[in-house]
Amino acid sequence: MPSDQTPDETHETQEPQDAPQEDAGEVLEGAGPTQDFAGHVVGIGASAGGLEALERLFESMPDGTGAAFVVVQHLSPDHKSLMANLLARHTSMPVITVRDAMELEPETIYLIPPGNLMTIAEGHLRLSPKNPRALSLPIDLFFSSLAKEFGHRSIGVILSGTGSDGTRGSVAINDAGGLLLAQDPESAKFDGMPRSIIATGLVDEVLPPDTLGERIRDHIEQKPDTQVTPPPKTTSDLDSGSALEGIFHLLHNHGGVNFRDYKPATVLRRIERRMQVRHVPDFEHYLELLEGDSGEVSVLRREILIPVTNFFRDPEAFDTLASKAVENIVSQSGNNHSIRVWVAGTSTGEEAYSIAILFAEAFERAHRWPDLKIFATDVEQKNVDAASAGTFSEAIMAEVSPERLERFFIKRGSHFVVKPELRQTLVFARHNLVEDPPFTRMDMVSCRNVLIYFLPATQERALRRLQYALAPGGYMFLGSSESLGELSPDFTPVSSKYKLFQMLRSAPLPMESHHASIPPIKRGTHAPVGRQSKAFRSRDASAIESAQQVLLQEHAPPSILLSESLELIHVFGEAQQFLHFPSGSITLEISKLLPSGIVPVAQALLRRASKSGEVIRSEASTFKMPDGSTERLRLNVRRLDGDERSSTFLLLSFESQDAVIPEGSDNETQSLDMSVEAVDRINSLEQELGATRESLQATIEELEASNEELQATNEEMMAANEELQSSNEELQSVNEELYTVNAENQEKIQILNRLNADMDSMAKAASIATLFLDESMHITRFTPEAQQIFKIRDGDVGRRIDDFTHNLMYPGLMDDLRESLREGRMNEHEVCSESGNYYLVRILPYTLQGAASRGAVITLVDITSVRDVVRLQAVLDSQTHQVAVLDSSGMIQIVNKAWREASRAQAKDPMVAAGPGDNFLESCYARSAQSSEKEEYAVKAERGLRQVLKGASEGFGLEYRYPGSDPARWFLLQVGKVHHPEGGAIVSRLEITDWMAGPK
Repeated sequence: MPSDQTPDETHETQEPQDAPQEDAGEVLEGAGPTQDFAGHVVGIGASAGGLEALERLFESMPDGTGAAFVVVQHLSPDHKSLMANLLARHTSMPVITVRDAMELEPETIYLIPPGNLMTIAEGHLRLSPKNPRALSLPIDLFFSSLAKEFGHRSIGVILSGTGSDGTRGSVAINDAGGLLLAQDPESAKFDGMPRSIIATGLVDEVLPPDTLGERIRDHIEQKPDTQVTPPPKTTSDLDSGSALEGIFHLLHNHGGVNFRDYKPATVLRRIERRMQVRHVPDFEHYLELLEGDSGEVSVLRREILIPVTNFFRDPEAFDTLASKAVENIVSQSGNNHSIRVWVAGTSTGEEAYSIAILFAEAFERAHRWPDLKIFATDVEQKNVDAASAGTFSEAIMAEVSPERLERFFIKRGSHFVVKPELRQTLVFARHNLVEDPPFTRMDMVSCRNVLIYFLPATQERALRRLQYALAPGGYMFLGSSESLGELSPDFTPVSSKYKLFQMLRSAPLPMESHHASIPPIKRGTHAPVGRQSKAFRSRDASAIESAQQVLLQEHAPPSILLSESLELIHVFGEAQQFLHFPSGSITLEISKLLPSGIVPVAQALLRRASKSGEVIRSEASTFKMPDGSTERLRLNVRRLDGDERSSTFLLLSFESQDAVIPEGSDNETQSLDMSVEAVDRINSLEQELGATRESLQATIEELEASNEELQATNEEMMAANEELQSSNEELQSVNEELYTVNAENQEKIQILNRLNADMDSMAKAASIATLFLDESMHITRFTPEAQQIFKIRDGDVGRRIDDFTHNLMYPGLMDDLRESLREGRMNEHEVCSESGNYYLVRILPYTLQGAASRGAVITLVDITSVRDVVRLQAVLDSQTHQVAVLDSSGMIQIVNKAWREASRAQAKDPMVAAGPGDNFLESCYARSAQSSEKEEYAVKAERGLRQVLKGASEGFGLEYRYPGSDPARWFLLQVGKVHHPEGGAIVSRLEITDWMAGPK
């Protein structure tokens, strides 16, 4: 059973124009990307609030997908985007801002640069400048090119954002067999874009950003190998017991569309895609899934009937239609002629509204406004509802000119709504092109991009119905890949290129049709409508009731009991033979149940009896029964009045011509003269009609006056509304850009806060007094150590430094500070404070990046301990004898000048050559090993030094002759304990040769 809806409609441009029989699905399978990149491409669309979602997406993105990721955002052309730096902190993949003609690489993130639109072609990313004065839809543009280039290897992801950008591009990805994902609107800061794409019903999964990465990886790496057989050429080749036949049967039962009338490859490709999304390996398992999940049946049916359409699709074809068909229809229409158009397979209404716009423009050019009625039909009720609403996303701005948008649409938020004067020319209805009866007397029929998806026999059936619907000389408008086939002799081409034809010969109504049959009602049954009798009755009451039923059936005429509103309540006897129940919804109104010949007589009798309260009988007449036979009847009506709590009822009896009327009955009943009754009724209706006309004329005059006032007010409101819409569009665009900039700034602020915290922690750890000044010498920040030198507090930030006193003996501080700020060079001085501490004062100027202003940093390093060490070294160097300071382990820390000179002179003697960093105990031991006199000074020196270092001795002195000296040289070695918590010793060595050689 074919449908008005076109599955996989976006691929019809890939087929040869003159080959409507070629399978669109097979063409798509043969087509493929021309680039060398063999992986999947993930297109990610985001707008306001998208930064956080992108960070969460890439933080959780698994490694090893082999896919390329392309991020398309709404960016301000005047703002340098920081997105690359911000995203790089949340992923190990390279983040690159796109340059024109850049090739794709796996495991790489590509970002759209500000002020550009981006597409993908032949494996390269292409950039084009964005028109700053027009609303652009960069996500739709890129997604559409991605679907065309990569087909089933394309993945679309829609994240947080306002508006509806990305919706049409996402439909293209789904139509190409790609995966379509959306962020859960509950987790999005702005849910406009996710909800817009979810509303299409084509999204494969709705997830939070943290889990989208896993879903992408599963689709790329864990996609099962679907085991499907080659598609049959016709559905008649399907095995009646096969799983595929079961799938077709479920789809038929679920939505009333028989997809056996479609080319098998077209439908199978959509089934296989759903099998891949649901990870099902074969048709048998997928049939089991469908039988247990009605939601999946709905999704599959919706994907096969994918609503892909737009306004003025193929603009040149619509220009030809306007000039060669619409203009002729309008010029040839008479004043009393109503123009009738049928748009079959209207999808969501864009094509029907496009044709309505063409007629409205033709009316204005001709200065004539005949009655126009466009019947737009589709097999899918959801599409009909969407088209009837007349609300479209801002994506139509790329399809409809600004003049037409202003003339025929009203901007409401991020959507456009068809104006009432255009909307009232269209009637939308659900209709099956192949099974339902066609319309008639149409001046034009449009059925574009529908027939190419039908089997040849179904195409011919649909074309014959379209031909039957046309009035003589009517026009037929087909899609670019469709043709008339065997109907060509009945039409003349108006434009062969754009498939516009005019009918030459009419066609009879095709006889193939499907009728629903309703089982006949069994004779002798009753149809009581009211309360049931009580369950328990006495046996006498039951016997009496049974006797009454027998008497009624054998002696009383067949009758029906009616309510005051003439609805059936009860059937007596064989009265059901006079009733027929039509197909469709059930009604109990008596005029719908009686044969057409009896209805006017019965209505007149019922009306007279209801008013008079008397028994009214008609003349005997011959009537045609529902079963086709004829019977001579007399109708009898009497009013039955209930008590004050119950309503009035009417009893209609059917007396056969064989029934005997008792004598004298004419005295009790009145015979109804139908001709007199008809005249009275006509006079009454004429009086009512006259009064109604007068009332209607007065109402029309009042409405015309009110309409003029409302029209003037409406024009003023429209002008004001247009100005507000223009302002709102600009504000919305600026708001999205500001939100993106704000998100980046917030990220930057967090980074600066961390850097400030690191800097504060470093300053505290260093314990260095530091002051930061601006170019006017105002304090911008300082460390706590600076408070000990300058009399400043936390609240003094922002005040000038020369407002405060300090305890430094540095009168030229302010002059040096000004000089550094002026000349940009560093000043450094060692100064003393009033407390006796010494500081190294360093004034370092700096310049802010990208700014002409300067500042300065003053650091004050406490060097008091350093100066003490220097002073100690100077004191030791002034001694003539050799001095060395040891730590508690015997390691030499400090030596004086005399020790160093002796070390250079006697480098071979370990005790003399030892210097800072050497262990003096080890030097003594080494010297004792070299000496032949082991009991001499080296051994004694080692032992005595160990006692001093252990704290067992306060010190000792040792006179010794230096071994091998000639003449003999004598030395005095003195070791003393250093009284300090860390311990240690001081060693002095003095040559006493002169003392030893002198008189004793």
